Amino acid sequence: MSFGRKLTKKICKVFASIAPVNGLRIMLLRACSYTIGKKVYVGERVIIVDKLSDKNNLVIGDRVSIAPGSIFVTSSDPNFSRISPYVKTVNGRIVIEDDAWIGAGVIILPDIKVGTGAVIGAGAVVTKNVLPYTIVAGVPAKKTGEVRVK
Repeated sequence: MSFGRKLTKKICKVFASIAPVNGLRIMLLRACSYTIGKKVYVGERVIIVDKLSDKNNLVIGDRVSIAPGSIFVTSSDPNFSRISPYVKTVNGRIVIEDDAWIGAGVIILPDIKVGTGAVIGAGAVVTKNVLPYTIVAGVPAKKTGEVRVK
């Protein structure tokens, strides 16, 4: 990825997090090469932590609702720390399937799939895949219930 493209992605991510309307947030996030479905809501101050060169590392299905302050971490490493040779760098795709609901302040770590119709309670830290129509909450997120679909 060229320097110009990386800079554009960085700027779009910053403006997306503070954009005053949902449509503008979605447009800016799509400009970052994230896949975002139809009728998606992304709240204010949503942060995506990734390597600027990564493409398509965040996939959001249709009718997903993401509350304000959520954080999606697709890449995590110690950067310039002296411990970097001794700890594992983690990179992975995050996939949020159709009709999922992500509560306020949720943190989703790398290489996670949130199933169709799943609900993640506010403030949860998602460290494992979430099955379809499952409700999870807590740190780390654990199953607390199921979504009853009629």
